[in-house]
Amino acid sequence: MEKYKITQVKSTIDRKEDQKRTVRALGFTKMHQSREVEGTPQIMGMINKVAHLLKVEKI
Repeated sequence: MEKYKITQVKSTIDRKEDQKRTVRALGFTKMHQSREVEGTPQIMGMINKVAHLLKVEKI
């Protein structure tokens, strides 16, 4: 399974509630935090939904 490093680079202020919940479900609580995640279909769907708020790098 591929691994990805995702970093929140934009704020969730003035975003739809479902986008806020998706970012929170990915494990972000503050700006510029990074997480390493597995590339499962569920996680990739979440990343695609809020890709405009994240920076995604393949590890």
